[in-house]
Amino acid sequence: MRGHITKRGKNSYTIVLSLGNDPATGKRKQHWESVKGTKKEAEKRLSELLTQLDTGAFVKPGKITLGEFSQQWLRDYVWPNLSPATARGYEFIVKSHLAPALGNIVLNQLRPEAIQHYISEKQKANLSAQTVRHHYMTLHGILQSAVKWGLLSRNPGDAVTPPRVHRPELNIWNEDDIHTFLDAAKDSPHYTLFFTALYTGMRRNELLGLRWGDIDFMLGQIQVSRSLQCLRSGEIDFRPPKTASGRRTIALSASAILALKEHRERQKLERTMLGLPESDNDLIFSQFDGKPLLPNSVTHAWIKLVKKAGVRPIRLHDARHTHASLMLKQGIHPKIVQERLGHASIQITLDTYSHVAPGLQEVAAKRFDELLNNTPENEPVKKFG
Repeated sequence: MRGHITKRGKNSYTIVLSLGNDPATGKRKQHWESVKGTKKEAEKRLSELLTQLDTGAFVKPGKITLGEFSQQWLRDYVWPNLSPATARGYEFIVKSHLAPALGNIVLNQLRPEAIQHYISEKQKANLSAQTVRHHYMTLHGILQSAVKWGLLSRNPGDAVTPPRVHRPELNIWNEDDIHTFLDAAKDSPHYTLFFTALYTGMRRNELLGLRWGDIDFMLGQIQVSRSLQCLRSGEIDFRPPKTASGRRTIALSASAILALKEHRERQKLERTMLGLPESDNDLIFSQFDGKPLLPNSVTHAWIKLVKKAGVRPIRLHDARHTHASLMLKQGIHPKIVQERLGHASIQITLDTYSHVAPGLQEVAAKRFDELLNNTPENEPVKKFG
């Protein structure tokens, strides 16, 4: 018999499920589960368990808590596989929020209503919808790993409604802002770095990972194959892109090529004065002795130069958004912009830069009208309708 029901009290039944024999000891394995309610409800639960056995979805209950599993998830999955910055973000959410609120709940006893209540409480605590959604996505990822590792039969987070996030309007520069900023930054040691950021749309840590061997001046291309990462220990590491689309080739404009060539000549002169050898593995953007630049120091330098230039304050990451937005406004196909930015799909590009869509619509309508109504000189325009 694969399973049976035993009456335990007035409104209580015990389900006994046969799990076969333990291959190591040969002893019979069973799963016992109590059900409060009617016999019909107990029979329904037994049927569910048998179906889980047949489909391979059955997971024998254990005593590991969500807090304990979260630590295992951070240790065995997050830190070995994700960037240090991403891992630190997950660790903060787990230790500061999820573990204190839900950590004592046994993993396979976590219910959707408990997760929904957690979301509600965080919203009442005046956390932004974006932040609370990050909490939800982190928890959902933890639970999804538990499903993959055979500790849960389903993800209770699937039955939860996360807060809706309204995408904020991007803070970007126009052409005049860029010229004003670069004029103010000309005497800065970070001038070429910020110039390249604005002219390629590359991420900060991608720029800091570039080597001279990644540039082909003849073809006017730059190869993105890694990014700089600061580890918890303070050490610097270089890691490949997280996605295949992140590994990409970006075409350089003539002005960007000129700026990079001038930067290399200055760098060669500095290395010669210090008696340092040169190679294609040298970092393009580095300290005077060739050591890597620290990401935070670059960000602080950007903030100071923005204030000096007197332009509208934007983040260094917004230089990437500025690059993409200006390209789209010039009528560059979104697919090209996606490839330059390294987005995993064109939908991400379109969603991120939806603010440019009205202008694109107007240009498209105008060009369509010109296509149909423009005629050779001296030939009358055909009227439609």
